[in-house]
Amino acid sequence: MLITIAPEQPNTPEASALVDELDDLLIPMYPIESHHGLTVESLIAEEVAFFVLRVNGAPAGCGGVKIYADGYGEVKRMFVRPQYRGQGFSKRMLSHLEAYAHERCLPVLRLETGVLQHEAIGLYKRMGFTEIAPFGPYQPDIHSLCFEKRLG
Repeated sequence: MLITIAPEQPNTPEASALVDELDDLLIPMYPIESHHGLTVESLIAEEVAFFVLRVNGAPAGCGGVKIYADGYGEVKRMFVRPQYRGQGFSKRMLSHLEAYAHERCLPVLRLETGVLQHEAIGLYKRMGFTEIAPFGPYQPDIHSLCFEKRLG
C-alpha cells in the first residue's frame, strides 16, 4: 500500500470533493452558528496550506494549517473518508500537519472541533493535544471544543 501526503490546491476536483464530504457529514450534526469550517474559496483566500492524503493514488483524506500572525497554527478541514478510517491515516495526517507547523517555527498548533466528533477528540488527546478555552475567532459554544499542542 502506497500512502502519500502532498500539498494540493483545495479547489482541485478531488480535494474539493473531500471538503464537500466533510461538510455533508458535519452540517446536519450542528446548528449553523456552530459551523466554523472554511469553504474551499476561503481556504485559498486565507492561504491555508492544504494537503491531500492518498492511498494507492486514491484521495483518502485531507487537512490544512492556517498560520496566524500572532504566532500559532490552526488545523483546518481535517478529514479521512469513512472507508479509510481505522488504519492510522488520521494520525499520519495530523503528524504531517504538526511537522509542517514545526518547520515554520510555530510554537503552538490549535484546533476547534465539534463535541460530537468523538473519534477526532480521542485522536487529538492521544496525539498530545489538551483542551483550551476558545481562541482567536471562536466564542464559547456548547457544540464546540478547542485544543492545542505545544510543538517542541
